[in-house]
Amino acid sequence: MALLSRRTLIQLVPLLGTGLARAQPQSLLQEDDDEAKATGYHADATRVDKARFPKYAAGQTCANCRLYAPDGSKPSGGCALFYGKDVLAKGWCKVWEKQA
Repeated sequence: MALLSRRTLIQLVPLLGTGLARAQPQSLLQEDDDEAKATGYHADATRVDKARFPKYAAGQTCANCRLYAPDGSKPSGGCALFYGKDVLAKGWCKVWEKQA
């Protein structure tokens, strides 16, 4: 049985770490999280207070935001603003940007 050389092991360690990080499920951003409060995130866009967030317009959701990264058929996905946390596709925040 051939053992890995030290050089090969050192080259593989970062790749193993990347694989483990991707295998961990993303946690879902909660409205009471500090990041959510700072951006006015709402898990359900239909419940956004239009008086408090005048930028909001009906039909805007995370799913049609430029910062959103869908995750297959899941009801949530990644967002460029919230590293390591998923947001609901039906959510909204004040940083919403129209997709190109």
